[in-house]
Amino acid sequence: MPLEFLRRKGGDPSGSKGAAPAAPPPQPVPEEAVAEDHQLRLNYGAKTSNGVRLQGGPNVLAALPRMLDGLAISDIEVIQPRETTLTIASPSIIRTQEAAEWLHAHGDASPVSRHALYVLELLDAIDLTYDTFAGAMLDGDVDPAGYPEYSAIVGGVAAHWDESTGDLIVRAVVGWGGRGARGDTDRTANRLLGRMLANILESSGSLGLTAVDRPGAVPGGPSVTCQHCGYPNVHPRAVYCPKCGMRMLHA
Repeated sequence: MPLEFLRRKGGDPSGSKGAAPAAPPPQPVPEEAVAEDHQLRLNYGAKTSNGVRLQGGPNVLAALPRMLDGLAISDIEVIQPRETTLTIASPSIIRTQEAAEWLHAHGDASPVSRHALYVLELLDAIDLTYDTFAGAMLDGDVDPAGYPEYSAIVGGVAAHWDESTGDLIVRAVVGWGGRGARGDTDRTANRLLGRMLANILESSGSLGLTAVDRPGAVPGGPSVTCQHCGYPNVHPRAVYCPKCGMRMLHA
């Protein structure tokens, strides 16, 4: 008796394999490529106050951190002007040489200070070529790595020396931003800026508001080098160095 049940179910009784399946028809070429969109929207903001003139002196720079009393919710860090050898430092990762100099100058700063410098320099609110910046976190939270969230507000006071009088010009500055935006950030920043400006005006040696522009050599214009700190972009008629505040020795 043949063992029919041992044959494969549905197989060819002759034992030969079935015909190969037919090849699928070619797919039509699409007129347009199917694209997957990738977007990243960054939103940064900064505000600066008018300058306040403070009478120059040996201890005036040491008073900058006290102008954040009652406002700072993190440690206050004082960032001195960059070395004159780091002339092209900039927080722009695309320009690798500028970014390398910027990291060399500020890589040891705290995450809060690096975030503040990145935002404020990116928006030209401060210039560490000659500004001294005393900053901290003013509002918001930090992530697990210690960096401010996008809605956090950082800032402080930026100061530079007046080239003609030797007085210190101090401004209040705040900044925020990153991925996204928060509706009340602008209002909170205005409130913090006003409180900092009041602290500056109430500090010892305050001579009132001033409209003195921030220093800066005109590209291609004449300049001299400070004999005390080596700052290379001092105006030829300047009485005091805009970086160290020392009196210039003109021949």
